[in-house]
Amino acid sequence: MSNNEDYPRVNRRSLLKLAGIGGLVTATAIGIKLLPASREVESTIDENITADRAWELLKVGNQRYIDRKAFHPHQTGQRMVALAKGQHPFAIILGCADSRVPPEIIFDQGLGDLFVIRVAGNIVDDAIAGSIEYAVEELKVPLLVVLGHERCGAVTAAVKGGEVPGHISSLVNAIKPAVKSVQGLPGDIVENSVKANIKIVVSKLKSTQPIVSELVKSNKIKIVGGRYDLDTGKVDLIA
Repeated sequence: MSNNEDYPRVNRRSLLKLAGIGGLVTATAIGIKLLPASREVESTIDENITADRAWELLKVGNQRYIDRKAFHPHQTGQRMVALAKGQHPFAIILGCADSRVPPEIIFDQGLGDLFVIRVAGNIVDDAIAGSIEYAVEELKVPLLVVLGHERCGAVTAAVKGGEVPGHISSLVNAIKPAVKSVQGLPGDIVENSVKANIKIVVSKLKSTQPIVSELVKSNKIKIVGGRYDLDTGKVDLIA
């Protein structure tokens, strides 16, 4: 159900005209909520959504973000109350912990839409794998996106090598195979390593037993890799 279905439809242009006539008049002040220009975001609560449809929703949301036309969907009090009864996210995002890459913002999604796991370097370990298994087994999420980004600090540290303090070494060690795999290739080694790391994590997850690998084989989950561009805000599939 839509968060806005109990309210009259008012387009944005009409409301702006109204605001121009009456001064600082807002939708809240006159007791009206706006419906988004597209109902695309409302379909994200479909419990039977496919992986391809889930990616389409992410792609459309990312384009809204790039165009500075975000809807900021599913952030109402009604949505919060509805989700208290249970969650049905349509995609898992395994992303980097970098503060510049928050999935709900860059994909323009809201409460209950995404099952987000964030760790520096978007690596996978047992705890992260367990979180993913819960999402695909119990919540039946059809799509998993491994989301890396350009100029990743964790990848840069792995490229530079040398000693790193504390538990940071566990992150660097997890990324080293990606760095090694691109040695000698043309282009920027950090950028090449970012992409290689995403692809390696995707491959690892596809073969993670016993739960994820079986769901991949039975086409109940799709795992893809995406790269976020810090300069443009765009997410491109690379795996």
